[in-house]
Amino acid sequence: MDIVKIKELTKRFGDFTAVDNIDLTIKEGEIYGLLGPNGAGKSTIINMICGLISVTKGSIEVLCENNQKHSNFTKKNIGVVPQDIAVYEDLTCIENVKFFASLYGIRGEELKKKAEEALEFVGLSDKQKSFPAGFSGGMKRRLNIACAIAHTPKLIIMDEPTVGIDPQSRNHILESVKKLNEGGCTIIYTSHYMEEVEQISTRISIIDHGKVIAEGTKDELKAIVTDKNTVEVTVSHINLVKEEELKKIKGVTGVEIDENKVKIDSLKEVHNLDKIILYFTEGGISIKNVESKVPDLETVFLTLTGRKLRD
Repeated sequence: MDIVKIKELTKRFGDFTAVDNIDLTIKEGEIYGLLGPNGAGKSTIINMICGLISVTKGSIEVLCENNQKHSNFTKKNIGVVPQDIAVYEDLTCIENVKFFASLYGIRGEELKKKAEEALEFVGLSDKQKSFPAGFSGGMKRRLNIACAIAHTPKLIIMDEPTVGIDPQSRNHILESVKKLNEGGCTIIYTSHYMEEVEQISTRISIIDHGKVIAEGTKDELKAIVTDKNTVEVTVSHINLVKEEELKKIKGVTGVEIDENKVKIDSLKEVHNLDKIILYFTEGGISIKNVESKVPDLETVFLTLTGRKLRD
């Protein structure tokens, strides 16, 4: 089932085109990563999915319903974790969660139960009667998540949920994302931390200048920027390594020798690691370490956009 289906989506602000004729489909059960530099159009896309701003052209369906014609249905089934912390510091934790859940029509014992469950999920059960004014940034962000999930939405949008927090809280949030997904939630996740998106996303779109410039799994995206496999072999007796002999191995396209390391590039379609290892062992060259070097998501992003994510 398609949770979100976007066709020819365009948003203009005067003469400026923030989102330029994009198509996106997000399937049920995905953790869908949205990557793009500042000003790429990510927040505009999210705001249109949530029905917070109008569409200039095109359509958005959420859970098979047009979100412009059925905005209340859309909002009822979406939970949003905004980049800026949105909790009331003069309300306790449980009061915050109850307030946001009540906006979805939840009342009475069900409201109390769902609020308590949401706080337990984010690890704040023991802080129910505490005020968030004295919380750390990580605890406030976990409370933010509790407020967004108490009404058990089918789609959760997380916009930079780990900005400015400690590593422990960050790991807790990432684990929470995985658990929500395992529990049946579809998640749209944006972050400036490339490794987060690479770690948790099932599919990723890279947005730039309002357009989708690449989409796929992380492996599919990496395949766009390289047609080779690279292994780095750390050895003893580097003087025994002969570059021209390694280049005779089928598929090897390049060899670099630096101190005690040998970097070997091979065609991706040729599986020759066994032959590379055999070359060293038969030559009496002791192998200390073998490491596969693959491009990470940041390399892909830099290659496709020509700039760092925070630009």
